[in-house]
Amino acid sequence: MVLLKLTVLTAVLTGTLGYTAQNCPSTVPESQRRDCHPEHGSTEAACTAKGCMWCEASYEGPPWCFYDTSASAHTPPPGSCGNSLCPSCIPESQRQDCHPEPGSTEAACAARGCVWCAATTPGTPWCFHDSSVVVPGPGPGSSQYTCSAVNSVIPESQRVDCYPEAGSNQRGCEERGCFWCPASYDGPPWCFYNQTGGSVGPGPGTSTGGTCPTDIAEANRIDCLAGGGATQGNCEAMGCIWCPVQNSALNVPWCFFNGTFDDVGGEEVYRVDCTPEGLNPIKCQDRGCVMGAASLPGVPRCYFPPDRGYQVVGSPVDLPNGILFNLERVGGGPMFGGEVDPLAFLVEFESDYRIHFKFYDPNNNRFEVPLDIATPGQPYNNPLYGFNWSNDPVFNFQITRTDTGATLFDTSMGGLVVEDQFLQIATKLPSAKVYGFGEHEHKTYQHEMDYHTWGMYSRDQAPAYKGNLYGVHPFYMSLEQENNAHGVLILNSAAQDVTLTPAPALIYRTIGGVLDLYMFLGPTPENVVQQYTEAVGRPFMPPYWSLGFQLSRYGYNSLQKVSETIDRIRAYDIPHDVQFGDIDYMDEAMDFTYDPVTYAGYPDYIRRLRNDHGMHFVTILDPCITTERSNYRPYDLGEQMKIWITESDGQTPALGKVWPPGNTVFPDYTSAQCHNYWITLCTEFFDVIPYDGLWIDMNEPANFGSGSITGCEQNNLNQPPFLPKIWGDLADKTLCPDFKTSIGNMYDTHSLFGWAQSPPTFRAVEQATGKRAFVVSRSTFPGTGKYAAHWLGDNHSQWSNLKNSIVGMMEFSLFGIPYSGADICGFNGDANYEQCLRWMQLGAFYPFCRNHNGIGYREQDPGAWDDEFARISKEVLLIRYTLNPYLYLLFHLAHTEGNTVVRPLLHEFTNDPETHAIDRQFLWGPALMISPVLDQGMTSVEAYIPGGRWYDYYTGSEVTPTQRHVTLNAPNDYIPIHVRGGSVIPTQEPARTTTVSRTQPMGLIVALGEGNGKASGKLFWDDGDSKDTYGNGNYFLADYVADINGLQTSIQNDGYRGIDSLTFGTIRVFGLSSSSVVLINGFPHNSVTFNSQTKELKITNINVGVKDLQSINWA
Repeated sequence: MVLLKLTVLTAVLTGTLGYTAQNCPSTVPESQRRDCHPEHGSTEAACTAKGCMWCEASYEGPPWCFYDTSASAHTPPPGSCGNSLCPSCIPESQRQDCHPEPGSTEAACAARGCVWCAATTPGTPWCFHDSSVVVPGPGPGSSQYTCSAVNSVIPESQRVDCYPEAGSNQRGCEERGCFWCPASYDGPPWCFYNQTGGSVGPGPGTSTGGTCPTDIAEANRIDCLAGGGATQGNCEAMGCIWCPVQNSALNVPWCFFNGTFDDVGGEEVYRVDCTPEGLNPIKCQDRGCVMGAASLPGVPRCYFPPDRGYQVVGSPVDLPNGILFNLERVGGGPMFGGEVDPLAFLVEFESDYRIHFKFYDPNNNRFEVPLDIATPGQPYNNPLYGFNWSNDPVFNFQITRTDTGATLFDTSMGGLVVEDQFLQIATKLPSAKVYGFGEHEHKTYQHEMDYHTWGMYSRDQAPAYKGNLYGVHPFYMSLEQENNAHGVLILNSAAQDVTLTPAPALIYRTIGGVLDLYMFLGPTPENVVQQYTEAVGRPFMPPYWSLGFQLSRYGYNSLQKVSETIDRIRAYDIPHDVQFGDIDYMDEAMDFTYDPVTYAGYPDYIRRLRNDHGMHFVTILDPCITTERSNYRPYDLGEQMKIWITESDGQTPALGKVWPPGNTVFPDYTSAQCHNYWITLCTEFFDVIPYDGLWIDMNEPANFGSGSITGCEQNNLNQPPFLPKIWGDLADKTLCPDFKTSIGNMYDTHSLFGWAQSPPTFRAVEQATGKRAFVVSRSTFPGTGKYAAHWLGDNHSQWSNLKNSIVGMMEFSLFGIPYSGADICGFNGDANYEQCLRWMQLGAFYPFCRNHNGIGYREQDPGAWDDEFARISKEVLLIRYTLNPYLYLLFHLAHTEGNTVVRPLLHEFTNDPETHAIDRQFLWGPALMISPVLDQGMTSVEAYIPGGRWYDYYTGSEVTPTQRHVTLNAPNDYIPIHVRGGSVIPTQEPARTTTVSRTQPMGLIVALGEGNGKASGKLFWDDGDSKDTYGNGNYFLADYVADINGLQTSIQNDGYRGIDSLTFGTIRVFGLSSSSVVLINGFPHNSVTFNSQTKELKITNINVGVKDLQSINWA
């Protein structure tokens, strides 16, 4: 759920109290508010500076800063004519960025002759071209912009900037008590103090009234504050030169470096930034780094010289399967202090396909993530890699691929730093094809490599571009030039970021722990994920019922509404397996309760759903326990067992504010005692609410304030000397970093909170239900997939979120969490008909197929629209239910072998470079390709058909394109699905619930491959919800092999007696040229049709036991 700042807490923390939900003067309904400050950091001051309305919301979801078109507000949305704040009528989606480089301000924008208007959509430029708008330039300002009344005449050249950060505008300026006046040339600030910055010489075009202390020609000046906001004071404080230009030329900096900096550092793109906190020439010099000119955007101007780093001391120590190095620091000064010197470097050759390398402090223990890395299944014998090192000019090493010679990891670009609160490692990459790192809302699956930096630190943050979201996954995969793949895990849980450069290279930074890395050599993408999950933990095996359609919303607000919603879905006969309960079912949002008034009879209702309708129920729990209610067992038991996260003294429970009344405490799931506490409460609650699974939310952990109810102390943990590129500070919307858990400070363990909560929750479900566990967690970390599924968070009812969800699914497959999906139709905002319909079609192929939305928004379940919507939703869900046996097989292979379930095309067609960037289509396993409609108003899909034979799922006809890029027809009631030749896919006749469908006849889709038509596949079957059926042998497994002549069955395991009652009903065969007689187990079968146009053979009414089918002949 989106985190709200509550009125009382806002007053406590800020000392002010704006409009509450109750006294808000706006007439705009909360559900219809349009966000006026979608970017991070919305405050009442920033909101009013934009001319927008600031009112709290009465429920989660609506923005507090929003446009109000009433006469009192005068704030039409940007892009609508007549907006008093924006003179442009260009819609936001059509804006062309006039200031794409960093540092855009209203002054810099206007100096380019462009328009400056706020935007409501993240990523939309505020500075853009509009030839129909007159923008003030040199000379008097236009009527579009006015000047504040300045008490004294201040020369433009002597203005002192009052608003140096991005987003300067007139209202925000004047609210600071400063003056606003457009400048007549580029350079002087528009928002300035009513005082001068001293005599700095003449303005442009005047005679020289002072001496510029340099002979550097204007054309050779290198801007010292390229981001804007330069004043004489802050310029000279950085050791730069301040000198106004002496002519009217634009783009000549007044604040510039004291030198022209001939480049002595080699290729620009291999530079590692030596002032990552922000360019500062004095710090650059103190650190022993080099200043240089830059010809490309993003290239660091202060960078590490080649002789700064570490050198090997003595001889490396040979280990049975590794090497140990002792290193010492050389060259330059410290970055932020607390250097680790000496430094140990351990290399372990763990298997033929895994190498482990770690930099650590040999003399002092530092925090290390307590994740048990499993022993490889194969010994170190014939490695796929080589390890080489050099001490010239400083220590560096390379990991190469043995067979191709490709260099996979190469630290020769320098930049290695290990300090107490700043650790950095940089590597050249074998190609620019990089995937992974999370959790973020990436626009593409393949990363852009133009100096994008991605922060990682778990945060209660709805998906937003560049935001660090709920989980942390410092894992990436890279494709090499030869199309081999390898993956790298950087096992660290402190706040961190990674910068991807066009070299190609990456620079990784963190502020705690050690540099602990594992490389997985593949060589295929699937191998990489298999090897990765072998190390961090294989994904859990989901119960079969969790493959069905699931429904939820925050804001039913009564059992009557829940019942009405389920009844209308049932009336349309739409498949519906799982109902969720969000916090509105609770009594005052308190865990392990239900509202005795609005949800009276809730336990009995859930029992009827389970017993009478074969449905299942999943309930939410938040990790925040109120301290404000007497006789509240979760708090009383926690106090007795002493299981809370504590303040820095290690004794006082940390207090925050979340959903329940009053202050809340937070269980410390890193402690074994807390596991006992949590399992006890969850099993007791099962006796009240008979759930089938648990949904754990808000476990970043989320806090509605910053740090605690009293804030955070001033120290180097709460305010570290370097902050990675994350949103907010370390305490923003969470707990103080110096608070303590049983294994360390929150500084190191913050992003492990959800990871630590998942195992005891998993065990609690197993213990309570006696069956296979199902847990969905919002916050994740490497290894979470062993215990929990994940949904992609509080997404938005926007078309862009359909595409983004595919990228998210594929990334979580890479992260070893294959059971994932987005909230179908979006959580935040009102869904519209077409968008929600297309989302239902796409969502039918999410592993986690759940429609969920937020409080206050329109109902969006498939029964809430009209008959046509219900029909289309039902049809696509019936396709999913037909294919669920195949999906279940894929999860079995993920659980036992580490395969992906949803996978990008590049996993199957790695040697086809066209597939490497495809992220608008995806595969289920190797055999099924889905090409959804993702854009408004479209009834066709631009798709790519990889090599081999492909068949239309609906008709069985072979797709024979003359070219690989094709346009597929996709009317509103259709989603293109294709079956890959060479596959045998198990199916089952669908029903409204999996409880019923599991009793229905089974089937097969046989899609013949090339040549002699060889095809193969498997069927895995068990009871669907018992624990560890595979380990206990309680399952059925059959292999199927087919060709142009027929199909053969081979039973690999016959340990589940439930298979005895299942029969085959229909088998479809694609790709036959003809068929005459069909024999089943040697006996003629007459219920057969062959379509000579589509070349599909359909064998019906088979009525042979699944375990009894031996062969089918169709030649």
